[in-house]
Amino acid sequence: MKQNQSDPIIDEIREVRHRISARFEHDPTQLVTFYMKMQKQYQDRLINPAKSSEDKEPPAAL
Repeated sequence: MKQNQSDPIIDEIREVRHRISARFEHDPTQLVTFYMKMQKQYQDRLINPAKSSEDKEPPAAL
């Protein structure tokens, strides 16, 4: 069996996510609303996967 190895970065991310969830009393509806608001507020920082795939060159023909 594989031993669980602690990753400090992952541990920090989990802690922050837990604190954010606690702010909304771990209510999924409120939490999703919050994340959607953050997504809209910071949409200029996000990558659009559809647009990103369009930017790639098509594979060369054989």
